[in-house]
Amino acid sequence: MMDILKKKIILASQSPRRRQLLEQAGFTFEVKAVPIDESFPADMPVDEVAPFLAQRKAHAARSLITAGEVLLTADSVVILGDTIYNKPEDAEDARRILRRLSGQVHRVITGVCLLSSDKERVFAGESRVHFAELADEEIDYYIRTCRPFDKAGAYAIQEWIGLCKIDRIEGTYANIMGLPVDLVYREMEAFV
Repeated sequence: MMDILKKKIILASQSPRRRQLLEQAGFTFEVKAVPIDESFPADMPVDEVAPFLAQRKAHAARSLITAGEVLLTADSVVILGDTIYNKPEDAEDARRILRRLSGQVHRVITGVCLLSSDKERVFAGESRVHFAELADEEIDYYIRTCRPFDKAGAYAIQEWIGLCKIDRIEGTYANIMGLPVDLVYREMEAFV
């Protein structure tokens, strides 16, 4: 166990939530990130998008790792039906997304790629999120106070919506927050 937590990880992500989760789990890591094109083929099945983007990020950041290190990249998508709800472009887009998620059950898939100089492993965590109905004034309050413009699906589970308007989740809280830490731990056991 302790070998896994001591293995040097390069987290190629700007996400403060992923940093927080790895810190809380006790992993040894350093943050380095490179810009990446987050587009994906329009005809790609929605369940494959997050792992595809995580792998694309890893390949773009391959030069950041040295021997003995493991690169970790991740991407989260919010899915309702067959539609992916990305980060909102502005307040009106956030309003549109949250109205659509209101009273619904959606999925959060977080794809992860572990990459070393000689191995690669791509996997994903999935959680189901049961949203309560959101009134327009609640949506406006959330957008005004939490400014969810850098979050897939226009919300974060650790903020007001997660605390007050999510009835139930199936899967892990950490996956919804941005990284399936339980799976990362298990995969690291097999990876190192």
